[in-house]
Amino acid sequence: MSDIVCISPIDGSELARRPAASDAALARAVAEARAAQRDWRHVPLAERSAAVLRFLDAMLAMNQEIVPELAQQMGRPVRFGGEFGGFEERVRYVARLAPEALAPVVPPDERPGFRRYIRRDPLGIVLVVAPWNYPYLTAVNTIAPALIAGNAVLLKHAAQTLLVGERFQLAMDRAGLPKGLFTNLVLTHEQTSKLIGAGAVDFVNFTGSVEGGRAIERAAAGTFTPLGLELGGKDPAYVRADADLDFAVENLVDGAFYNAGQCCCGIERIYVHESLYDRFVDGFVELTARYRLGNPLDEDTTLGPMAQGRFAGTIRQQIAEAVGKGAKAHLDPAAFPANREGTPYLAPQVLTGVDHSMSVMTQESFGPVVGIMKVKDDEEALALMNDSVYGLTASIWTADLDAAEELGQEIETGTVFMNRCDYLDPGLAWTGVKETGRGASLSRIGFEMLTRPKSFHLRHG
Repeated sequence: MSDIVCISPIDGSELARRPAASDAALARAVAEARAAQRDWRHVPLAERSAAVLRFLDAMLAMNQEIVPELAQQMGRPVRFGGEFGGFEERVRYVARLAPEALAPVVPPDERPGFRRYIRRDPLGIVLVVAPWNYPYLTAVNTIAPALIAGNAVLLKHAAQTLLVGERFQLAMDRAGLPKGLFTNLVLTHEQTSKLIGAGAVDFVNFTGSVEGGRAIERAAAGTFTPLGLELGGKDPAYVRADADLDFAVENLVDGAFYNAGQCCCGIERIYVHESLYDRFVDGFVELTARYRLGNPLDEDTTLGPMAQGRFAGTIRQQIAEAVGKGAKAHLDPAAFPANREGTPYLAPQVLTGVDHSMSVMTQESFGPVVGIMKVKDDEEALALMNDSVYGLTASIWTADLDAAEELGQEIETGTVFMNRCDYLDPGLAWTGVKETGRGASLSRIGFEMLTRPKSFHLRHG
């Protein structure tokens, strides 16, 4: 039997090791989930929502323990306090939304002698394959609405955040959910593929790499299991001539480097109108230079290590390739003493003189580097923003709401932001286009992904 191991990026030590579930344990978890869901679907919606809110309370009560634990697992500095601000917002929002989102749909054309409506039935068992970068937020986006909608949930968390799945299980148990309704599973990739390929679950939500998404699709082939996939990204920002310069700089620096750039919708490339370009770059570099790279358990650290040394190695290669092709690197890594070649500790970097022949502008970085290009107008910015195989979010920095909406209609992306970035609104669908994936979570549409329509056409009288 294989072991799943979490290696801390802080010092390379083994933080946690768990045996992968046996085939018998996995089969038992699926059977218990199926049995629990048959009863759960008949529990009144208000009671299901109340149970999920009890789970939320149980999770919030553990925050003081979870914050340093998370830093040890994936490197986010403790000074940022974990993920539970957004976590609580999302859970409470979907609980409030559920009565409306799950209400029967009645056709507007009344027909005497008939009762006609569409109800939303739960799918059954939902498998959530969660990532390490925002291990609580990304998982709860599906877990909370899935349970409220009447489904059972199996959670397979990333090895890098092995302890997060255990926290979910503990909070669910403390909330008093029925046995088997939620189960945290420690699985290998092969076991996960086998589970999906057997048609044992009724929906799979996966957040991760494009290659990971392709593996999920291959596993599900022929089973007709619906999938929700959030995969790679290369999210752009466009700073128009009428933007509030200081505001754009401050927010885009944070959008590029928060969580060491390991954000699904983090800013990875920036296009700036030529009239603001020089001042924007100067301000951006100056603010980025203030980051303090170091041990994430230190309250003074504002930039922690990346989750793994190999991820930092990819960024170093992208930077070297860009500089080799003529780009300018504005920050000296030596100014960040914790920066060490071959380790997850990587200094932030700002590149200019970049173009789309460089991988740093076209391939996902998922780390603390950003390239900035000068553009002459909206048309050029739009062409560059759309020159990507990905499409999760795009942000426009401008004083002109109409211009932002018009541009947004042409950008190939799942979410258009104006004067903000790197944020998920639970009232809107979280979705992507192109190789970023398919499906959606949160909002009313998220509930529709986790249920199936069932029509009733009843003749009476």
